[in-house]
Amino acid sequence: MRERLTLTTRDQQRVEVLTRWIADILTTGDAVGLLGVSERSAWRLRGRLIKRGADGLVHGNRGRASPRRLSPSTRARILELAGPHGSYEGINDSHLAELLAGEEEIVVGRSTLQRVLRGAGLASPRHRRSPRYRSRRERMAQTGLLVQIDGSRHDWLEGRGPGMALVGGIDDASGSIVGATFRENEDGAGYLTILHQMATEYGIPAAVYRDRSGIFSPTCPSASMREDATQVGRAFAELGIVSIPAGSPQAKGRIERLWGTCQDRLVTMLRLAGADDLASANEVLARFVPVFNERFSVAPAVAESAWRPAPRDLDRLCAFRWRRTVGNDNTVRHDGAVLQLPPSRPGRSLVGRRVEFQLRLDGRLLVEIDDRTLLAVIAPFEPGRLCDIRVLAAGGPAPATGAERPGYPPRPEHPWRKPGPKAPSRQALTESLSR
Repeated sequence: MRERLTLTTRDQQRVEVLTRWIADILTTGDAVGLLGVSERSAWRLRGRLIKRGADGLVHGNRGRASPRRLSPSTRARILELAGPHGSYEGINDSHLAELLAGEEEIVVGRSTLQRVLRGAGLASPRHRRSPRYRSRRERMAQTGLLVQIDGSRHDWLEGRGPGMALVGGIDDASGSIVGATFRENEDGAGYLTILHQMATEYGIPAAVYRDRSGIFSPTCPSASMREDATQVGRAFAELGIVSIPAGSPQAKGRIERLWGTCQDRLVTMLRLAGADDLASANEVLARFVPVFNERFSVAPAVAESAWRPAPRDLDRLCAFRWRRTVGNDNTVRHDGAVLQLPPSRPGRSLVGRRVEFQLRLDGRLLVEIDDRTLLAVIAPFEPGRLCDIRVLAAGGPAPATGAERPGYPPRPEHPWRKPGPKAPSRQALTESLSR
């Protein structure tokens, strides 16, 4: 009996790209870029799809541990030798592999050694690479195959209001703006907002082209290099969107030219409308996008669209999500905030359970547990903070923390450190009461 085939989101995306490549809708270069593999691997995937169908895209070793993996003791020994104060500290990867094989009898490939060292946060001391050849790239053939996203910090209000950043995305095939919003800064909430706009109005793209900001993936060598290591990267991975980092600003020139147009025409519209804050600027932006698309968008080479339909749980996917453990008082904590959870069932406690804490784009605070969604509320203040609340309720200034109080801790000559008056004797108390 044939086993049931389960395709991941990545496998489904590969089937779509390979199918369009076989039908000559995509060129070989475009297909290789969307697949995220080398050209040789792309041809091999194409042959498997033609010969075996979707079964050929599922690796036979999926779910199995490699029999050639390094043992934990060998991995620990390599990190001990190459780590700080080790015998081979500061040696480049190729030389280190040779020394380990010759002196320590540890035979390990350079690529495997690199993964071990980078995973432990040990960077190579040598960074010398020849410059890559770059050339102009033609537009994608279909809309929805590639969306370029970026943010632009500019004096959009010309001094009439606060500084803002415009976060947006432009379709590579048609040059249409598919999502845009003004934010106080270029942040993850802005990219999740345009992703939600794009998915709601157009659909899910096959790939996005972005810069190497830490919003999309970690930038420090010691951080995890998974695609879902950040909130925006996690949303891309769950939606099956290939995230392609650009090597330079010139590589994503289409959206860079969009910022030039916006800093001319959009600034003028903001000035004519008298926008002076974030809310009014977003209202003007909503009117500007259709005008821009009608004036500057072009017809794609292939009329058929490549946008994929948005999932039903789009609001959940385009939200900030964290895993937390419920405290003894049925609360969860995140970044100083304390949220009170209602009972999931009558008489049932959630103490000690692992839940998913969500901050939706509309500001709602939700907690998911066992496929149930609970609406969390701000928990009552702790008793130690009641005095601070009374001060704030009376209109007084916020009490300073210990690190902000002048002269904290009290200096040696402070009155608090002087001995207080002696307690009255029993006889003195009796005389005072008898008067």
